[in-house]
Amino acid sequence: MRSFILTALVCLPLLTNAALNGPCTANGVPGACLATSTCSGGGGTSVSGFCPTDPADVKCCTKTCGNGGQCRITSTCTTGNTQSGLCPGPSDFKCCLPASGCTPPSVNTATIALIKKSEGFVSKPAPDPIGLPTVGYGHLCQTSGCSEVPYSFPLTESTATSLLHSDLVSFQNCIARDIVDGVRLNDNQYGALVSWAFNVGCANAGSSTLITRLNNGETPNTVASEELPKWNKAGGAVLPGLVTRRANEVALFKTASSVIAHPPPC
Repeated sequence: MRSFILTALVCLPLLTNAALNGPCTANGVPGACLATSTCSGGGGTSVSGFCPTDPADVKCCTKTCGNGGQCRITSTCTTGNTQSGLCPGPSDFKCCLPASGCTPPSVNTATIALIKKSEGFVSKPAPDPIGLPTVGYGHLCQTSGCSEVPYSFPLTESTATSLLHSDLVSFQNCIARDIVDGVRLNDNQYGALVSWAFNVGCANAGSSTLITRLNNGETPNTVASEELPKWNKAGGAVLPGLVTRRANEVALFKTASSVIAHPPPC
């Protein structure tokens, strides 16, 4: 049975509307509202429902790029480290890279285990606790029937794990991008934050008090202990599954490790 965990937390709006060529956020991942042909021609993924005021063929285009980057409108790239020529659409839709320019690492096995336990395994697309269609370990479907998933249904635990690793790239990128390089995090701290971002979305994580406090130089373990438990609501109600997940993320965050994951090693 699927646990009471959300892929996209509803403490803040899930939809960010935008005009053609303007910024959008699709399920927590930044992008730009582009014609689907422009998006696919540049290697991006078009996500329906996030540019509702535009024509039917204009959708939120998302794409990972470069070494740990995400295509986004340059005015929203907090690191200021952008690269041209890697993203479809307008000239100000560029690859936003981590400040260090290095590729964020994949999360460790402890993080994968935490996410799997929190999300639960679903072999075929099915509604999550607030009705959003998900499959595997918390993959939020981008298209009807989750047609974007490159594996046949029902998923096996192996193919679901591969899908999870692929999904996590965007969230590894946004945690590395939003946290300044002066903040040193070990692989457990980094993994706990990636798990949190996977659950609440990059946009919510990036604008959070948690990230602000880390970037202001406060003690990471204190910040995580105080801020992560606040993210326990969906639809205005506290969910026991989210309370448990946040507690597990805090415990992982506070687990000592000598492996440094942030700033990303080159």
